[in-house]
Amino acid sequence: MATTKWAIDPTHSEIGFKVKHMMFTNVSGKFGTYDATITTEDENFENAKIDFSADINSVNTHNADRDTHLKSADFFDADNHPKLSFKASSFSKIDDHNYTLAGDLSLRGVTKPVQFPVEFSGLMKDPWGNTKAGLNISGKINRKDWGLNWNAALETGGLLVSDEVRLQIELQLAKV
Repeated sequence: MATTKWAIDPTHSEIGFKVKHMMFTNVSGKFGTYDATITTEDENFENAKIDFSADINSVNTHNADRDTHLKSADFFDADNHPKLSFKASSFSKIDDHNYTLAGDLSLRGVTKPVQFPVEFSGLMKDPWGNTKAGLNISGKINRKDWGLNWNAALETGGLLVSDEVRLQIELQLAKV
């Protein structure tokens, strides 16, 4: 079998997350600068090898003060830990459109195993003859597992920022 390399198409991809704020609304953010090495056997994504990293300084929640706070030692500590990374240990097929992605997520100097459901949209040729693949990765992590512990109590009870972070990652891959 031949090895196929894939690259993320940044104009059709988004590395996003959502966190509850004040226990009742969501704040969305994304990373604008990231890189990945993805290889498959031919065009079969089962057992794909995936290495991914994102630049912490590229975090964007559409609020400059919040972004600065997220980059600080209270959260990501970008000065000491400028990247988050993910290295897949398995990419297992459930059926034609559903996979499970497992691997190690490294953030703020802490590495923990994670597992996420992936919706595989299949392969398609674009109008210029390029082979594309679509992946939708979702899941949840507890930010405290990686030492992102900062919070503030609310007068009404509860906390300002939820521990749960929901990941929403849309990837369009281009066959290299």
